[in-house]
Amino acid sequence: MIPPNLEQLSAQLESPNMRDRLMALASLRAVQASDAVPLIKKVLDDPNLPVRSMAIFALGVKPTEECYPILVKFMATDPDYGIRAAAAGALGYLGDPKAFEPLVRAFYEDTEWLVRFSAAVSLGNLQDPRARDVLTKALDSQEVLVQQAAIAALGEIKATEAIDDILRFAQSEDWIVRQRLAEALGQLGQDKSISALNYLAKDSHPQVSEAAQRALLGLSEASS
Repeated sequence: MIPPNLEQLSAQLESPNMRDRLMALASLRAVQASDAVPLIKKVLDDPNLPVRSMAIFALGVKPTEECYPILVKFMATDPDYGIRAAAAGALGYLGDPKAFEPLVRAFYEDTEWLVRFSAAVSLGNLQDPRARDVLTKALDSQEVLVQQAAIAALGEIKATEAIDDILRFAQSEDWIVRQRLAEALGQLGQDKSISALNYLAKDSHPQVSEAAQRALLGLSEASS
């Protein structure tokens, strides 16, 4: 495969056509981080929201020393909540453990649920056990998507102490919540998990029952 031409991509990022700029950002996936980040920075303040959002995400998957402070600044200060959420999500992909405290702060202080959702997902991606308290609090959110993210993240960080907190969702009306619960229980591996998974394996929604059966199989293989 012929590597992308950096000069052409740079010129494309300056095109007045939004589609050209989006396509250039997509092409940067094939460019090493040290070359990609200077080009991504050209459109971080793009007037078009999808371009800015894609550029923010790109920083999360092209890690250099510059990316972390840029993403933290956008998450904390950008006036558009979609951009703040994108930055929070990108920090999870970046995987820098320093992001723990800024993500917790964003969860507690940002007034938009989408930002809190992205922060919860990223706290799971960081797999930092210190996130248990904030993720347990996230279970009380009025937004179902935040609940889903918190359940999944508690599984990611192996928060066995939170089993009782998440088991109350076993009869949630939202089948995706029940599916996330099954997946999380499969990562926690306690007796209570197995009992709940046997219950969820009989769930009326096929994706929930399949998730529970996979989790049970995984726990069985891990213990053998």
